[in-house]
Amino acid sequence: MPAVSRRAPYPLATLGWLIALGFAHTVQAQAQTEPPTLQTLPSVAVTSTLEAVTLDRTSASIVVVDGEKARDRQWQVNLSEALPGVPGLLLQNRQNYAQDLQLSIRGHGARSTFGVRGVQIFVDGIPSTMPDGQGQIGNVDLSSAERIEVMRGPYSTLYGNASGGVVNIHTERGEGAPLVQSTMALGSNGQKRLGLKAQGEAQGIGYVVSASRYLTDGWRAQSAADKNLLNARLDTQVGEDGHVTLVANHVAVDALDPGGLTPKDWAAQPRSVAQGPLDYHSRKNTRQTQVGLTYERQLDASNVLRLMAYAGERSIVQYQSTPMSAQQAPTSAGGVIDLQRSYGGMDVRWSHTTGSAERPLNLVLGLAANTVNEDRRGYNNFDQGELGVKGALRRKERNTLTNVDPYALASWTFAPDWTAQAGLRWSNVLLQSRDKYIAPGNGDDSGTTGFHRVLPLLSLQYRVSDSANLYASLGNGFETPTFNEISYRPSARPGLNFDLQPATSTSAEIGWRQRFAAGEHLRGEWNAVLFQTRTRNEIVVAENTGGRSSFQNAGRTKRQGLELSTNTWLTSQWQLNAAFTWLDATLSEGFCDTKGNCTPAGKRIAGTARTQTYAALDWKPATDWRFGLDVRNTGSIAANDSNSVLAPSYTVLGASAGYTKRFGGWKLDTFARIDNLTDKRYVGSVIVNEGNGRFYESAPGRQWMVGANLAYQF
Repeated sequence: MPAVSRRAPYPLATLGWLIALGFAHTVQAQAQTEPPTLQTLPSVAVTSTLEAVTLDRTSASIVVVDGEKARDRQWQVNLSEALPGVPGLLLQNRQNYAQDLQLSIRGHGARSTFGVRGVQIFVDGIPSTMPDGQGQIGNVDLSSAERIEVMRGPYSTLYGNASGGVVNIHTERGEGAPLVQSTMALGSNGQKRLGLKAQGEAQGIGYVVSASRYLTDGWRAQSAADKNLLNARLDTQVGEDGHVTLVANHVAVDALDPGGLTPKDWAAQPRSVAQGPLDYHSRKNTRQTQVGLTYERQLDASNVLRLMAYAGERSIVQYQSTPMSAQQAPTSAGGVIDLQRSYGGMDVRWSHTTGSAERPLNLVLGLAANTVNEDRRGYNNFDQGELGVKGALRRKERNTLTNVDPYALASWTFAPDWTAQAGLRWSNVLLQSRDKYIAPGNGDDSGTTGFHRVLPLLSLQYRVSDSANLYASLGNGFETPTFNEISYRPSARPGLNFDLQPATSTSAEIGWRQRFAAGEHLRGEWNAVLFQTRTRNEIVVAENTGGRSSFQNAGRTKRQGLELSTNTWLTSQWQLNAAFTWLDATLSEGFCDTKGNCTPAGKRIAGTARTQTYAALDWKPATDWRFGLDVRNTGSIAANDSNSVLAPSYTVLGASAGYTKRFGGWKLDTFARIDNLTDKRYVGSVIVNEGNGRFYESAPGRQWMVGANLAYQF
């Protein structure tokens, strides 16, 4: 790929200059007295690396987003509101609550047409990603989030299958005097949100209970939604050395599904809807309830034991717009999905610290096990000529997905400024299916398959100074086919697609993290990362026939790029948050589908954008007011494997304001926001490789929102 090799020196040279400048600045600073304001910067603790360390001591690419900042002047509905400034993360709002947000990290998960793929999601330690790698983020409650950790790169290997990256959401812990608050927000297109939250501590039990309801008519027709969310956390000490945390979460979403648009239809009328979703009244109803219990005990000065167990149930009924003619095929699964799922699992972890205080050796040993049992049925989405109703049975099966993964991590400070880490995870994934729908032309698709892989990790960190660190890491990962991807074989052959193999990858990165301060007010931190991932057996679509999609392995791909970010206080009143991503994600080898359509090497991986830029400037004067202005630019996105359709690049602006007033124990916070200030027409997300050519999901024009939060501290 000549084009790739010509571009590659650009991020390498850029990162080299940035690190050289940072190193020179740090060496110079060591010869002087560190500015006092540098010490006032908060030291953020993270847990995504499996051991509790401060952010500036970890050798992983991690961004931590504070929950209060994520909520400020926002709807508190979608994770995309909270994470626009995370480099390497492409998170786009489909404006379609029948589908999840479109989420990928460094190009991993970009091919997903629904839900989250290739990225591990955790909410309070409970995986929202199934053992086969298919996940969802609809149960995230931003109203009660204490922090969100986003980890990219080789360190994600420690989480096993489908770990192109990790997103960890942590609910805040209830402490102090009781606090109750209510939030009300109104906005464009009939958007309304009402939230209630109570938190505090009583008789040694900390509690947080958060409930909300969000309603929207949708910017497009056939896109109304009703989302109800409940999230709770309880904490208590058990003896002097034990701690128990109980979490519970329930989400219910009823949403219409407008589907996508062809580029031609989008250009003519971006708010339009294809006839199919209207005729079949496409929609989705989701219910999910889960609980989790964590027990952590300090056994002695050197040993900590952590036990976590969880269980939950999820049900989905989805009416698709699959044409009646396509459902006549014997292999069709119909146009209605009826899914009932129960799931559960555990994680047992032992941490040990040994060695001297100057050269500690930390060890982590653990075992993660998860299981999912699902009853899946498919029906025609028509009956006696009436469309959009449940018709004849077309699919019935019992599926079981499990994984059992032992893992280990060792961290050793072998010299005053050097720390080395080595990790290993043995990932074991088992998929089983019992087909209970056998009909002429539709044979028995029962079967069992398993995948096993040893995933190593190595990292090295050099502490240049108390405020600057240089780190590098190398790891192997793998991504198994999801159950949906392995369910059908090309050419309508019966049985599971045992020919489909996991994609395997080798990832490397080198990064620089530095805190800085100059003068009386200038202070902050900046990060730079250069990365590359080489993948074999990338999973792509083989064919779309009779309402079924089958998949195949496509050969080798390469993802490489540069990530830059900063969080800087320019003065005591002005704060800048900015991020830039350059991603070159391409096919190293070409491939052909079963119909002979070939995609040559050098094409961009579908669903990826080459560049992303974000900048937000906040002004917080010495009053009760605060103001913000943000800009976001996303490069063109490849909508299909052949790159024949590219969603255009776009730049959008947003502005916000807030006012806070206290009256004794009362606190009133009012806020307003305008998104897409210039009323830009753009494609908000793409449906990758959509079989009917309806790739585009329109973003709304100019949008407004006003709201208020009233809280009382007892």
